[in-house]
Amino acid sequence: MSEEIIWNPLLRDQFAWHWTQQLRPRLDGLSDEEYFWEPAPGSWNVRPRGTGSAPIQGGTGEVTIDFAFPMPEPAPFTTIAWRLGHVIVGVLAVRNAAHFGRAATDYHSYEYAATAAEALAQLDEEYARWAAGVEALGEAGLARPCGEAEGEWAAHPMAALVLHINRELIHHLSEVCLLRDLYLHTTGQKEKSDHGA
Repeated sequence: MSEEIIWNPLLRDQFAWHWTQQLRPRLDGLSDEEYFWEPAPGSWNVRPRGTGSAPIQGGTGEVTIDFAFPMPEPAPFTTIAWRLGHVIVGVLAVRNAAHFGRAATDYHSYEYAATAAEALAQLDEEYARWAAGVEALGEAGLARPCGEAEGEWAAHPMAALVLHINRELIHHLSEVCLLRDLYLHTTGQKEKSDHGA
């Protein structure tokens, strides 16, 4: 007779392995130039307060994040800063507030990072809280419904939300890594040649 499968560590490991072995080391050394780099005209970004042109500028600090509701078609290209802001707030912090004791937040009330180093610190903090929260759910917690905080996900088990967040993290943070590669092989190479490197 086979042993019962314990799902909680398997679900956590799906992203934890990617975070430890691939993703997080690729984000080390992220510069402010990369963080704010706009590779396409009209990009959405994180900008000094009062300088954005998007229909909505969310945030409470010295910088705000560009967005609109409903989303324009086609959607604007988004920078590393924007994508990190989306992951930190929309993917992790809002869910941490709904399920794991974090103070309530949203795109309007969050204080976005004005530097790359600050953004990575925010990412690390929210990811650590999410990972610990999922672990604390155990097996029974994965089976309980998500509840009203998740809207259309309300009746789905927490395991479905965990899998969804894993997809979101892998998707968006892989995009950030690709943008770092693009920066290195375009703008970064130009900077080296300009400095005689």
